Amino acid sequence: MQYLLLIYTNENAMLKASREAASQMIGAYTAYTEAMKKAGAWVASNRLRPTSEATTVRNPNGKKSVLNGPFAETKEQLAGFYLIEAPDLDGALSWAARCPGAAHGSIEVRPIWTT
Repeated sequence: MQYLLLIYTNENAMLKASREAASQMIGAYTAYTEAMKKAGAWVASNRLRPTSEATTVRNPNGKKSVLNGPFAETKEQLAGFYLIEAPDLDGALSWAARCPGAAHGSIEVRPIWTT
């Protein structure tokens, strides 16, 4: 079954991190991704640009509204994702717990609908 691991973190803290801290985090994510690939769990993953580059679109009652930036002020922002294959929710939760982002933010685990 496929699961989406949504990585939430404080993007301001990440953007202000020292080069050394950023390099360590990139190394941790690289190792995590390689472990997933080796285990056959990895399907796809990517980082997201900062929320300052986001655009929010709504279309209530056919009236389009476009807002630059994030829609809501929050302490944590969606920073990236992993799409994984896991035998069950426990397997997906195990991968989520190992994600480097879990040490300083949160990982939302969502099962993917099957058709």
